[in-house]
Amino acid sequence: MKKKTPQKPSDKNSTPVSLVNAPFPIVGIGASAGGLEALEVFLKHVPANCGMAFVIVQHLDPTHKALMSELLQRNTRMPVIQVKDRTKVQPDCVYVIPPNKDMSILHGVLHLLAPTALRGLRLPIDYFFRSLAADQQERSVGVVLSGMGSDGTLGLRAIKEKAGVVLVQEPATAKFDSMPRSAIDAGLADIVAPVEALPARIRAFLQSSGHHIAKDAPEDQSRSALEKAVILLREHTGNDFSLYKRTTLYRRIERRMGIHQITKMSAYVRYLQDNSQELDLLFKELLIGVTTFFRDPEGWDYLRKQAIPALLAERPPGHILRAWVPGCSTGEEAYSLAIVLREAIDALKPKGKFTVQIFATDLDKDAIEKARHGVFPASIVADVSEARLKGFFSKDERGYRVRKEIREMVIFAPQNLIMDPPFTKLDIVSCRNLLIYLTSEVQKKLIPLFHYSLMPGGILFQGSAETIGDCADLFTSLAGKSRIFRRKETVLRVEQISFPSAFSATQPTNAEARPTPKPLASLQSLADQLVLQNYAPPAVLTNDEGDIFYISGRTGKYLEPAAGKANWNLFAMAREGLRYELATAFKDALRAKQPVALRGLSVGTNGGTQRVDVTVRRLAEPGPLLGLVMVVFTDVATPATAPVGRAQKLPARSPRLAELEQELLRFRSESRSTHEEMQTAQEELRSTNEELQSTNEELQSANEELTTSKEEMQSMNEEMQTVNAELQCKVDELSQASNDMKNLLDSTDIATLFLDRELNVRRFTPQATKIIKLIPADVGRPITDLASDLRYPALADDAREVLRTLVSAEKPIGAHEDRWFTVRIMPYRTMDDRIDGVVITFSNITVSKTLEAKLREQKTALKNHVAEQSTELKSRPRKANP
Repeated sequence: MKKKTPQKPSDKNSTPVSLVNAPFPIVGIGASAGGLEALEVFLKHVPANCGMAFVIVQHLDPTHKALMSELLQRNTRMPVIQVKDRTKVQPDCVYVIPPNKDMSILHGVLHLLAPTALRGLRLPIDYFFRSLAADQQERSVGVVLSGMGSDGTLGLRAIKEKAGVVLVQEPATAKFDSMPRSAIDAGLADIVAPVEALPARIRAFLQSSGHHIAKDAPEDQSRSALEKAVILLREHTGNDFSLYKRTTLYRRIERRMGIHQITKMSAYVRYLQDNSQELDLLFKELLIGVTTFFRDPEGWDYLRKQAIPALLAERPPGHILRAWVPGCSTGEEAYSLAIVLREAIDALKPKGKFTVQIFATDLDKDAIEKARHGVFPASIVADVSEARLKGFFSKDERGYRVRKEIREMVIFAPQNLIMDPPFTKLDIVSCRNLLIYLTSEVQKKLIPLFHYSLMPGGILFQGSAETIGDCADLFTSLAGKSRIFRRKETVLRVEQISFPSAFSATQPTNAEARPTPKPLASLQSLADQLVLQNYAPPAVLTNDEGDIFYISGRTGKYLEPAAGKANWNLFAMAREGLRYELATAFKDALRAKQPVALRGLSVGTNGGTQRVDVTVRRLAEPGPLLGLVMVVFTDVATPATAPVGRAQKLPARSPRLAELEQELLRFRSESRSTHEEMQTAQEELRSTNEELQSTNEELQSANEELTTSKEEMQSMNEEMQTVNAELQCKVDELSQASNDMKNLLDSTDIATLFLDRELNVRRFTPQATKIIKLIPADVGRPITDLASDLRYPALADDAREVLRTLVSAEKPIGAHEDRWFTVRIMPYRTMDDRIDGVVITFSNITVSKTLEAKLREQKTALKNHVAEQSTELKSRPRKANP
């Protein structure tokens, strides 16, 4: 029976529409040295109708023809296709990357790109895994098999960021374990198993992850289960994740549930209660570090060339530059800052010696331990320039080690940014891609905390996807997209700084509450208070938008709270008679930077009027009040009126003057109405702006999560020069051996046929095609399915007997056209003395057989002639003896 050959999907229209449009998982497989054997075993254990697509990425020699698809086709019934540009991925198919190409995927379509990196620096597995994570999101599956180097590790990190699943071959079963171990050491492997078990584990995970948490339980039950998981984490690790974004927590927990094939979150909570090891794994899941050397190079260049020199110019000689890097992960960010500070100081060559002290902290103690060693893989050459490698790193057998002068600048320590107290008196705070995982409420508390921790003129360095939110009065942007900010000293905030201890609402309980005794007031403070109350005019202190920061004296006659939501704005609180004139004077004072005085304004009070002088002055003196506006109210005596009852003669007024007065009153009324409407519209715009700001923060958070994988993909490079040289040597040796064997077989002019243990055709020489009807497509077909000129029906039985007894067999066999062959069947032995099939040789003995037949005929004729002669002699009469 012939073996059915799989058909390649050559036409898009040949695939059913329902199959193409249905969502299906796409499995990305990365392999390097020794990966062919692992790929063959993997595909052998994948059923033909699995409903998945497999995309294989290998390190291929760009100068040699790729035979991967032909080699893998023998191990699966699924079509194995070498990718062409814009190949649409379909389920139940295997796709192989072609040589000298980078491959990406967009909306389920594979695209080929010319590689831009040098041959020794290419990372095709990382490149494809990144695009797979961005395109397929939670349906993406990454598999790393045998290989040298560490290509694929960062790609797997991107897949985990998008809630995909990562599977790694058991290093003990891999021919080369560098790539699997790199993924495992990075804490990215969800499932580690022998290669033959990986397909079944993928199917089990996908089947269990088809249930979403929102479908399993109502919102209240789901939230309750999530809170219980957070409580268990806090009890086990001492860290509170309740201030993390809820979507991040759901996504991470959902991944762990899929790995363990748990469909309900309440069941997963019970699983956490029974397995402390799972709590450790979930804790690691929530602390995936996203860090590289010199991430966002433009920001680091601006920091080195502009921000740090300006900072050093303001600091006295001999100053100790203090910096803080919260969320430092494995140390790349902290060491990058140390290198940039060293370069900036060396370039300026200041007179006084500056010393640098960097505090790098993180919640993950394992990451801190790695950072303290200061050893990084050789792949950092993709992010660190050659000059910096020579100046600040030393070559190590494990990669590159940070030099002592840079290592001594950084102090690593575990710290919980939310719960532990901050560092203070800092010059630089580099908090990058940490706030995106926290709720907006925590972000609003941490930004003022960073402002408090920085010294005047200090620098805040954030990630490219982060913002300072509504704290624009605390920092001034220096570099636009690079998110470098300078601490402001011009605004006096009313809100109290929320230190980390205030984040956890735990109030101390005392057995007895004792009132705190008030300190005795001094004579000077009492006198100052008396003067302010009785002699100093009432005044308010505002910012440039009219928001009141401080009130001195009794201002109730001039200001009153506006109806509705509490609003401490000067213009909203101004009484009738002050609103329009005060707003105009306020703008004039800001524009002219000189005091503006208003004389004799009539202010409506409770049941009467009060004349008042108002002075508006912008404060220009250096200090903490710089930029604020002071408004002073001074009462003026009301002009005396004529006694009641005394007749007073008034001058006659013309009708035109009365008309103008009425028109003036009307204009004033319309102006006040317009001003009030404008004030109302301004309040509505402020409310709308706050809502838009909140929406923008949510969108910003979503954008931060989407760009996290892209930001972290610049940290890995692999020693591909050595790998390529070794692979090239192996290919050359194999090619030379193949050429030698071909020439040897051709020179012997002996037909040879190689069969595997199932008697399927493995290889044959051209001379064999003259005996058995063989074509190149017959490789892999059973020998019994092929037509032959031999009159040898027992060929397959004799071959099986040889495999059983391991004893060679040899027979002369006839063929059509009176041809004869000596058929010799021998066991096929590998280099490690393993029987892996049989070798059949066909020696043409037609000439010898023909000669033998002729000799037999001649012998028979000679015998007949001798017999005739003997008979004739016997029949003659004998002569008598004389």
